Amino acid sequence: MRKNIKIATYNVNGIRAAIKKGLATWLAESDLDIVCIQETKAQPEQIDNAVFEALGYSCYWYSATKKGYSGVGILTKMTPKNVEYGCGIAAYDNEGRILRADFDDFSVMSVYMPSGSSGRQDFKMAFLSDFLPYSKKLLSETPNLIIAGDYNIAHQRIDIHAPDRLKNTSGFLPEERAWLDVFFKDYFTDSFRSAYPNQQTYSWWSYRAASRERNKGWRLDYLAIGKALESRLQTADILTAVHHSDHCPVSLVLEAV
Repeated sequence: MRKNIKIATYNVNGIRAAIKKGLATWLAESDLDIVCIQETKAQPEQIDNAVFEALGYSCYWYSATKKGYSGVGILTKMTPKNVEYGCGIAAYDNEGRILRADFDDFSVMSVYMPSGSSGRQDFKMAFLSDFLPYSKKLLSETPNLIIAGDYNIAHQRIDIHAPDRLKNTSGFLPEERAWLDVFFKDYFTDSFRSAYPNQQTYSWWSYRAASRERNKGWRLDYLAIGKALESRLQTADILTAVHHSDHCPVSLVLEAV
């Protein structure tokens, strides 16, 4: 009988920095089957794959054309039958935002959705507008689809530490939250919120004002699963004790078939 499948997503805010902070040690202790990485901030040749290969992972990276910016990856102990780099839209693919691995009975995407800060809100909204039909089409072809990553949106009031004060801030704007309403209501399930409807746990904290120590955070990182996978979801978690980044990992366990 196959063991259950453990999957995590983690915005590492620089893969080389995270390695120096002990990322490999945590991975060795966690025994994850698949890890989706965001914000690698590195070109593939700048990443020491041997660190991960020694733990049994194959490494797949999709980097931005701009060095030191964005970038996603997938580490996997399971052999994919196909790896898809990008989504076919140059504006997003040039920033290394989407990478997908297809396995025998499910697919996993690592996605780094744009931030709206620094005057990029229009770009962020364009990405969301394009990503919804793209993900819907994928889901129709692959119902057992997991979209893992940093969505750069806190969905509900429970997902942000100061909802009233931050209601006009990018990442918690009404139009962004409405997009997630549609995404989760009709197509995908928020695995953590499904497991813990009322738990207030964050996955990102600003480096400023001791935000993490004071738990003044946002839940920006998600493992969204296609509705067809709901019956296989065993557990979900936000691993707030893990410190290699301003984010922390989010994980789930799927029943093997």
